[in-house]
Amino acid sequence: MRRRSVALLLLVAATYLPVSIATDTIDLTASIAGNQTLLSARGAFRLGFFSPPGSPAGRTYIGIWYARIPVQTVVWVANRQNPVVQSPGVLKLSPDGRLVIVDGQNTTVWSSSAPTGDVTTKATAQLLDSGNLVVSSDGSGSSQSVAWQSFDYPTDTQLPGMKVGVDHRSGFAWNMTSWSSPADPSPGQYTVKLITGGLPEFFLFRGPAKIFTTGPWNGVVLTGVPELKTEAYTFVLVSNPNETYSTYYISSPSLLTRLVVEGSTGLLQRYVWADGAWNNFWYHPTDPCDSYARCGPFGFAYCDTAHSPECSCLPGFQPRSRKWSFRDGSGGCIRKTKLSCGDGDGFWPVNNMKLPEATNATVHADMTLDECRQLCLANCSCRAYSAANISGGVNRGCVIWATDLLNMRQYPAVVQDLYIRLAQSDVDALNVSAAGKRRRTLVIAVAAAISGALLLAAAGCLCFWRCKARRKRQLQAPGSGDNVLPFRTRKHPDLSPAREDDENKMSCGEDDLDLPLFDLAVILAATDNFAAESKLGEGGFGPVYLEGLRMGKK
Repeated sequence: MRRRSVALLLLVAATYLPVSIATDTIDLTASIAGNQTLLSARGAFRLGFFSPPGSPAGRTYIGIWYARIPVQTVVWVANRQNPVVQSPGVLKLSPDGRLVIVDGQNTTVWSSSAPTGDVTTKATAQLLDSGNLVVSSDGSGSSQSVAWQSFDYPTDTQLPGMKVGVDHRSGFAWNMTSWSSPADPSPGQYTVKLITGGLPEFFLFRGPAKIFTTGPWNGVVLTGVPELKTEAYTFVLVSNPNETYSTYYISSPSLLTRLVVEGSTGLLQRYVWADGAWNNFWYHPTDPCDSYARCGPFGFAYCDTAHSPECSCLPGFQPRSRKWSFRDGSGGCIRKTKLSCGDGDGFWPVNNMKLPEATNATVHADMTLDECRQLCLANCSCRAYSAANISGGVNRGCVIWATDLLNMRQYPAVVQDLYIRLAQSDVDALNVSAAGKRRRTLVIAVAAAISGALLLAAAGCLCFWRCKARRKRQLQAPGSGDNVLPFRTRKHPDLSPAREDDENKMSCGEDDLDLPLFDLAVILAATDNFAAESKLGEGGFGPVYLEGLRMGKK
């Protein structure tokens, strides 16, 4: 009886465990049903039916998840809007090249879009180690035979090599859309889109409302996401007449990373698998300053760890509303002086700034920055200009804003100048103010240098007078009536330790010499004014005298 119970439990458990069919491919004669799965060639990803934790009983979806980690992390869902409720579900490849999911009543629950090109009887669907599910029209697996692929239909996750952007030829967009909840993979309220009207820029929407932008692409980085510059992966943005999209490539095959738009928080998050868990590498929005257009037209936000969110006006502008004093900067800023539209206008550079929203900006790829300035001056509607591309540390191209400047944020890590158009009187006033600041800075620096020099001089004089006073006290000490000063030498075998300490103290920081030093008064006293009785003889360098030390030694 016990053996039958154990066998029954094992049988029941086995029905709920994923079973790989030892292949990464299905053809027109094969299918995936129940707990069967496809496993990519190197075991990186698995495809099969799954039920999210907390979802209603009996609902299943076809998904792709990581195969080598213990936490089931789904990165793509086929039938996210139409779960299988009549089990068991079956995934198969139809003769026309479509992937089809049917339920237990053989009713079609979901099917992929029509494949591109003609499909032969050798068509296959293959799960790649990139996480991409590819339908090959002739089963060859070549890039030319791709009739359909899951990478063209992202859900909430971007994997390495997956595109997010737009195909200009067909108008088809590769967008990321959050799950409704962790238990429901149907499309949620948050979507990431690439807008390409001027400079490419990613927007995070909640429904139709913009809640965050990455800032325009400047050839190096999205100016609102400085974290993109990292050695862990390479971010790439491609823009040509056919398509504009972003993707990324990892530096090591062992690195597991994914970009996700979260349905519960509305955050765009970069995850990296490390130490047995998904770690948050970066996320946006990070703080209130990331909120879209928080400081209104011609205003910019600034946040750091020491201050609460603050709005400031661009140089030459002032707050539009009194609400500004109450930290409500949504009304933005207005000009202090109207533009004259001509030679009476100038420009003021602003750096360390997330560039304004550029979806309505005009880009001229072949212009120099000087030509860009002249073009802006000639257009009375021009509000600002900047370089379109700063890759390699060189300013290339021109981007011109002819509408209100929105969605700016100060970032210390951004090193691109934005040139704001102002009335010349405001430019002159800013120059005077900047010159005054430079003078004040110079005065402070000079004063600090002079103060430092005076302190050093005072310290030197103090040391000198202290040494002089110490030497005078030693001359006046008892037993020095013979007026013979102790001489200094590096080592003298006849000096006692106490005497040696005295010698060291008298040095006052001077280096000891190998030869003893004598003042003339000392020599006169020691030789009794060069008395004949003290003379020992003469040599090649002159007379030699015998000197009598205070300690009774010769």
